[in-house]
Amino acid sequence: MSTILKSEVDKFSKDAPSWWDENGPFAPLHRLNPARMGYIRGQICSHYGLDETGLKPFKGFSILDVGCGGGLVCEPLSRLGAEVTGIDADPIAIETARDHARHSGLEIHYQNQAAENIKTKYDVVLALEIIEHVENPAEFVKSISKLVKSGGLVIFSTLNRTPKSFALGIVAAEYVMRIVPRGTHSWRRFVKPSELARHMRATGMEPKNVSGLVLSPLSGEFKISENDTAVNYFMSARAE
Repeated sequence: MSTILKSEVDKFSKDAPSWWDENGPFAPLHRLNPARMGYIRGQICSHYGLDETGLKPFKGFSILDVGCGGGLVCEPLSRLGAEVTGIDADPIAIETARDHARHSGLEIHYQNQAAENIKTKYDVVLALEIIEHVENPAEFVKSISKLVKSGGLVIFSTLNRTPKSFALGIVAAEYVMRIVPRGTHSWRRFVKPSELARHMRATGMEPKNVSGLVLSPLSGEFKISENDTAVNYFMSARAE
């Protein structure tokens, strides 16, 4: 059963050629990417006992990015030495990702594919800012659990369903500050950490870390927070 929701894919497909425009419709993802990559790097290194200060700490590791978009996470992971595969339901995003990787001299395996159709297992599986756009979150988490090797690592990121996330993630971001296009998100699709953890445990995965992603009003930069998960958050888990 596919968890792809075509109406959600179509929201992003119209802007897919602009994935790498730092001032375009995906500008917020470019702004949060340094903090996001810091979290991902730290979690992988901690899980596998790797040297986080190394130039290519992920050499020899296979990583799958589900819902990779234009490859904003795939490319830095490739530079860190990983063998990276990126999949996305949007064929235009995949073409954009392939073209950018080719011009960057990076070998990344991109596929216009649903998670349910992938048969390979990976050391690390990422599902970043995607679960709030799928048809059935529980089934989606189940499909992700089948893609990671035993003892491997899964990392999700999404938006919490709270009054604060409605105020900042919908009203402020889409209507007041216009950081993202109107209609980008549906608040009712946001996923609480308790719900995501429950879906994970139902598949045999064990949550090991939950951290928030917050915007500093002084610096204007995104930072990882150990306790503020009211709007954006990450959750990592160990596979069965």
